Amino acid sequence: MYPDMILLGTVLTMDPGHPREGGVATVGEKITAIGTRGEISALAGPATKVIDAGKATVLPGFVESHLHLVLGGAELAQLHIGGVSGLAAMRDAFATYSAANPDTPILMAQGAGYDIFDHPTTRADLDAVLADRPIAIMAADHHTVWANTAALEAAGLLHGAAMPHGHEVVLGEDDQATGELREFEAFAPVIALGGEARLHLGIATGGEPDPWPGDAEQAIDRAKVAKGLAHCAAHGITSIVNMDGNLYTLTLLARIRQEGGLTARVKVPFHFKPDMESSELERAEAMRREFDDEWLSSGFVKFFMDGVVDSRTAYMLNDYPGHPGHRAEPLFSPRRFAEVATEVDRRGMQIAVHAIGDGAVRTTIDGMEAAQKANGRRISRHRIEHIELIDGTDVPRLGALGITASLQPAHAPGAMDFPIEPTMNIYAPDRQKDAYLCRDLRDAGAHLAFASDWPVADVSVLRGIKAALTRPTYAGATDQRIDLDAVLRAYTAGGAWAAHMDHVTGTLKPGLAADIVVLSDNIETTDPQDIDTLHVALTVAGGRITHER
Repeated sequence: MYPDMILLGTVLTMDPGHPREGGVATVGEKITAIGTRGEISALAGPATKVIDAGKATVLPGFVESHLHLVLGGAELAQLHIGGVSGLAAMRDAFATYSAANPDTPILMAQGAGYDIFDHPTTRADLDAVLADRPIAIMAADHHTVWANTAALEAAGLLHGAAMPHGHEVVLGEDDQATGELREFEAFAPVIALGGEARLHLGIATGGEPDPWPGDAEQAIDRAKVAKGLAHCAAHGITSIVNMDGNLYTLTLLARIRQEGGLTARVKVPFHFKPDMESSELERAEAMRREFDDEWLSSGFVKFFMDGVVDSRTAYMLNDYPGHPGHRAEPLFSPRRFAEVATEVDRRGMQIAVHAIGDGAVRTTIDGMEAAQKANGRRISRHRIEHIELIDGTDVPRLGALGITASLQPAHAPGAMDFPIEPTMNIYAPDRQKDAYLCRDLRDAGAHLAFASDWPVADVSVLRGIKAALTRPTYAGATDQRIDLDAVLRAYTAGGAWAAHMDHVTGTLKPGLAADIVVLSDNIETTDPQDIDTLHVALTVAGGRITHER
């Protein structure tokens, strides 16, 4: 049988047995041969599509180990204010956006810094930007929203609202909302004004739409998901670990797949919230049973252990500077998390935990260790997401327990798409030595999986690669850069392993999925400082070209 497609170039396989080759041949969704340029060229038949990439780099398709596909797709059409600050600039941005969207129920902006004004943002600031229409701005980290008075009134939040632990409508001395809404359930009513409550349920409550959306509503939501998929394909992403979601998310993706529009393999979690009973894990089991193939799958449970440093909701081992006695609290007590983690592990499902503060990271490790002691050691590939701060004594525990460090290189101070400050200043500059320890975790035996956390940061893998190679070394800290081979592995084979996708993708060798990306130049001979000048020339997922530039 002749190959359907042949790709020639500088091939980085991620296969230790054959790390460098000259060409790849595919039939359908599978790789059928890999070898020298001459060996692969000789396989071509009369109908074989041959793509000669010249000196360009051919490598496995990128595995996005942590992103929010549905939210990212929806936000592509919203106002983006990254880098915008000050009243005048905000007025200009919203005036233009408002004029272009006269009938939108709420004008939503994305990418705001916590320092967008020279003081803590309030509804009065946003009233001064635009008072006669509901407007809101989402912090770049997606953990805080600020809303103007009109938006708060429309959402029923002006006088506050009861919220679950860890979620807060911040009130002023007058017992009215200041405009600051902390964490997902607090700002969910504002999001709902724009008609996107359905898409946020997976991350806000872990629940499902009720009533179930009709065909017209699902079509609207699918269009937003499709935009997110196209955006990812343009950046060479062929596999996605979606870090929020529910059965509805999988239903949307399944219909897109049925219509031939699924351009990446997608894994979707069940989101376990602190107020849930353990019996809710039956829903997670049902999702795993219904979606369990190479293209759409579930089988893992997502937790939030804390919030973020900027709003002082990240759980720390020591007090926040300037706030004696305040360390925040974990969203799950250590005992409760260990109990649920043990049950998830017993059921054979994977655990993924958002943990930012060093206290949250330790609580997560302790819970995963408890699960291992109760159920025995297996290749569970449980994961901790972000690990912004970690106490040095906890670093070797990840490798020893087989826990994956799911990290975002572009989030490190000095490398981010949005300013990391005031995060490190809030917690104290002397803790930078414990921040984003990619090299230390790798050297201590932790398995690395890299990602962007889009839409928190740009989905560009190339930017993440550059950040991992060139990030600064902070005062009093050790160099946390890692070498190019390790970085590329963390974005390909490493991510596939962490997602239990290594049996179908992550390397280029016969029998595995034909998930391939072609970069515009030879990345091995490119100065790391210039990596952001490269672009994705071709993305192939399952033997089908999903993006071509």
